[in-house]
Amino acid sequence: MSTLAVEVVYRGIFQKTLARNIVRSIVFAARKDGKIGTAFGRYGDSPERNGIPAKQFAIVADDSEELEESLAVYQANEVDVTINVDDTMCKGIESWAWYGLQPINELTKPGGTLIVTSRQQADALLEDIHPKETPYNLSIVTGIPSFSGLWVYKDDHTDARILGALCKVCPDLVSLDAMLETIEEQMGGGTKIASAQRSFDRTATRPVEPGEGGNQREMKFEMPGWKTMQEGLVIQAIPEGGEFAEGEGGYVPGRSEVFKKFSTRSMRPVINFDTCIKCTLCWLQCPDTCFDVTPDGLYDANMESCCGCGVCEAVCPVADCVTMVNEAEFNDHNSQWEMWQKDKDGYNKWMTQLVEKQKAETRTHGFHHVGGYAEEIQTAEAD
Repeated sequence: MSTLAVEVVYRGIFQKTLARNIVRSIVFAARKDGKIGTAFGRYGDSPERNGIPAKQFAIVADDSEELEESLAVYQANEVDVTINVDDTMCKGIESWAWYGLQPINELTKPGGTLIVTSRQQADALLEDIHPKETPYNLSIVTGIPSFSGLWVYKDDHTDARILGALCKVCPDLVSLDAMLETIEEQMGGGTKIASAQRSFDRTATRPVEPGEGGNQREMKFEMPGWKTMQEGLVIQAIPEGGEFAEGEGGYVPGRSEVFKKFSTRSMRPVINFDTCIKCTLCWLQCPDTCFDVTPDGLYDANMESCCGCGVCEAVCPVADCVTMVNEAEFNDHNSQWEMWQKDKDGYNKWMTQLVEKQKAETRTHGFHHVGGYAEEIQTAEAD
């Protein structure tokens, strides 16, 4: 066996413990198979805030010399398996501003596997995934994203199910027996072992051909070289805002051309413009100034700047005027106000369907207070 690498892409803070459990378990299982491995994180400092995509890696080799050779780089240049624990990140990740938007499968080597936690089917996921020039495999662990709060770990077996699927799609990494033994020692046994075994038995892969995927554009930005950098410490100011593009009046704040923030988002606001009372609260309270003031005095969320924090929904005084909806429902960043202007009846029908569907589902963007998970369990037991 040559050295094998796994990356876990997760929402910073909200899924940190989940990602750490996965890579640690890989290394422990590898040792039971007589191999050697290590696990480490990337983007673990301030970029790992507010759901910004971050990464954990596990590297497994036959001996220490092979392992040391593979660790001579900052991070793996390519990986045998990419594990994405939130399907909305299939649209791409922007961990640090200068890197631009990175396809979720950018490091997945030819013939490797992308594992995604999702309730969507493979074809629906591929609408969001950037195409590659080389073939790879797509495997789905059925379930909603396992989001916890900052101080809470949502122990819902997502880690065990992902590890079971991993043993199926990459058997050369670690054996199922070693993984089940590790799960018993590290995670407390019985039901988690059953979850991992069931996931192993049910996991299937869908081959993805070269060029297959969505039509998303990749955003790449050139970092200044040493000959073009300015003297001293220079931080370019964001330009002043200007008029709204769709008519006279209104106001659009200036925004960074290189940091779009949308890869942070697991949910986005959907706005009912007919019930908006123009109170200005969403515009004033948005921490990323993502609202444009339209010529008619309404507020249109710029979807390239929105990070999905949900503050606008929380401060809006009108019921269902702003509703946070799962990001997986959308394939673009188009203006909702422009859609509403062109076809108000069509927009309202589209909006109502999304809002009603979201109300029927469990909110998936994390808990907001200590004890939230325990409260959810008590509610479920009472139903």
